Amino acid sequence: MPPQAGGVRRPAAAGRAQSLRGDDGVVIVGAGRAGWAVAQALRDEGYEGALTLVSACAGDVYDKPQLSVAVARGLDPQTLVRESAATAAARLNLRLRCHTHAVAIDVPTRRLRTTRGALRWHHLVLAQGAEPACPAALPAALVWRINDLNAYQRLRSALADRPQRVAIVGAGLVGCELANDLALAGHAITLLDVQAWPLASQVPPAVGQRLLQAWQGLPIEFRGGVQVAGVERVGVDSCSDRPPVGAHPRALLLSLKDGTELQVDQIIAATGLRAAGRLAASAGLAWDAAAGGIPVNASTGATSVPGIHALGDCVVIEGQASRYIEPIARQARAIASHIVHGSLASPTTATAATEVSRPVLRVKTSSLPITVTGWTRAGGHWVTEADTDNELRLICHGAQGEVQARLVARQPARH
Repeated sequence: MPPQAGGVRRPAAAGRAQSLRGDDGVVIVGAGRAGWAVAQALRDEGYEGALTLVSACAGDVYDKPQLSVAVARGLDPQTLVRESAATAAARLNLRLRCHTHAVAIDVPTRRLRTTRGALRWHHLVLAQGAEPACPAALPAALVWRINDLNAYQRLRSALADRPQRVAIVGAGLVGCELANDLALAGHAITLLDVQAWPLASQVPPAVGQRLLQAWQGLPIEFRGGVQVAGVERVGVDSCSDRPPVGAHPRALLLSLKDGTELQVDQIIAATGLRAAGRLAASAGLAWDAAAGGIPVNASTGATSVPGIHALGDCVVIEGQASRYIEPIARQARAIASHIVHGSLASPTTATAATEVSRPVLRVKTSSLPITVTGWTRAGGHWVTEADTDNELRLICHGAQGEVQARLVARQPARH
């Protein structure tokens, strides 16, 4: 979890936490939820050594999943900030290096090279997250990618003057939440995906269809099985110096590979995330190309290089990318316990070992909230446990009959 004011401090582990005083301490790369969670967990675990947090942005503490909700509610961006970076840094007694980019890791000398000089580390924690994927058909200059507070601020300003036509490319977790919340804010949404139903990589078809039913009455049109061919701004005619008839001066033309075209005011790319491998490569860390991240030990967060841990969107656990909010607090506690206690037995580590590999995915589409617990594996199949007008419950069984995941989609009560 992000840092909480007034967190309880545990006594330092005998000898271990104290022994790290005076050395180069712990350096954390990334000031998102994962980075701040590790800093908090280390202090809670009794670590009293030097602690440095490196952030490419301002580093303020906020909940990224609230960005789409904020659009629907018209919230001021600054109301999303739960704690300023400076306040959190003072409370946790850490050195903050904001607006600083990590460039490379030198393992033999235990130095992290940054755009503001090198930092020495005894333990290094990578929490740099993941970046929005950028398909060539969606040029960065013409589409929105909402992955941080600054991007949300700019999008909110662009949507503030009037209801607009918004195309969202990608009907995964982020795309569906944005579609739901922007529609509630009065915008007309076209949701596009290469798959035949929303959330196709997370849920079976019955759940996607249930979500589409829940959206009836909202200005959301879903188009499945389509691919984007390109985007261009509806330009000014060189002869008349006027926009084409019927075109808003800021309109965009989105072309699909089936030959159809959409004229919209805004385009949001929700085409997934990818972890940047540059830092991992500089340190010689193992890399899972298929899942796109750094493989870590599920119970300790340790990477393939001693002294380096990782968590959050940039890691892979048991072959699965861990790009979910819910496991981050457990991952942070596991890393903190391993750094402070080493190989000593710890209740924190024991808990992490049994729980880290079973994330909870919450799809916050207010029209139909969906919760998935666990990971589905190859050969798994979904079985309906309950199907009523208000609730759909499914269980995913593995090839050996074991329960891999549980899913609940519950229609909210209407007043």
